[in-house]
Amino acid sequence: MPCKIFGTSSSTLRTVGYSMFAAIFNVGWAATQVSHMSMLNCITLNSTSRVVLASCRNAFNMVANLSLYAVAFIVFGVTIASTHADIENQYRWIAYLSIFIGCCFVGIFHLGTKEPRLKVSLQGNNRSRISWTYWFKRVLYYQVALVYVLTRLVVNVSQAYLAFYVIDDLRMAQSAKALVPAIIYISSFLVSIILQEISWTGQCLKACYSAGAIVWIFCGAGILFLPGSMSALMYIISVSIGIANALMMVTGVSMQSVLIDRDLNGCAFVCGSLSFMDKISCGLALFVLQSYQSTRVIQENHSNDVYFSVTRFGLGFVPAFCSLISVIVTYTMKLQPAPFKPLMEPLLV
Repeated sequence: MPCKIFGTSSSTLRTVGYSMFAAIFNVGWAATQVSHMSMLNCITLNSTSRVVLASCRNAFNMVANLSLYAVAFIVFGVTIASTHADIENQYRWIAYLSIFIGCCFVGIFHLGTKEPRLKVSLQGNNRSRISWTYWFKRVLYYQVALVYVLTRLVVNVSQAYLAFYVIDDLRMAQSAKALVPAIIYISSFLVSIILQEISWTGQCLKACYSAGAIVWIFCGAGILFLPGSMSALMYIISVSIGIANALMMVTGVSMQSVLIDRDLNGCAFVCGSLSFMDKISCGLALFVLQSYQSTRVIQENHSNDVYFSVTRFGLGFVPAFCSLISVIVTYTMKLQPAPFKPLMEPLLV
């Protein structure tokens, strides 16, 4: 659009225009994400129910990702692209259909979701205003913030480099760049469903999070040293990544609920501040990694078809290192889940 307005298509103008719309999107996305995460804590005070909601949220996030693949599959199957303009139109239709489907579900959410009321009052905690400085005085805030940021680094950085690793480093078929992420999403969806059946405590949260992080450490080691001649093992690794992502994301978000406890007027600040730190850290991490992208091969070993590219480093070492640090921080936490509070209505209907 800026190129059409100014009548030029310089790379600088295209970069500025793209960045502007990306910034607008992220403002809206941040508002949606923070309000939705805060809502988890306002619906119930039951620690197990909060984890159930977090696991449902993660499961349907995977459904949304898989739905995007389905939309793309339909568009690519219905339309034929023979020129560059045709390819652009295909991706425009994918964007239009995705936005339309998303808007439909937003409407269903706002019209069909009712927030259940608590039987027991919170003794004024739900009415009193909480200063943002209150959270900075709590050690648990910094621990949860660090764990959440590290978790998002694991998930986001790995997603950013996954397709490049599969095609450029392992030299797999083009279909693998869609199949490998799909396997991760399906595995993550199934684990998120299973996590809903667990009765959660603080120790259980720490144990499941640590298990997911340890699985990611082994996955990172496998990615770092996997030769192209054994690329088929990437499908097995992708299953493990999906399991680890679900364990870490569901429990990482649930740790925020333990931190918030009954201080519901402060839940938006907690979710917003952690989301802000997550986006800043992910942006800086990707910026630093991309700054070394010109020197693609750090070390090459022709004998076993393994070379340590920036892509391999970003997908293997960075998530594994973040997982290791997060396990250490999780071990130091003292999580005290909120006491059980019954609901006037069933949680999930």
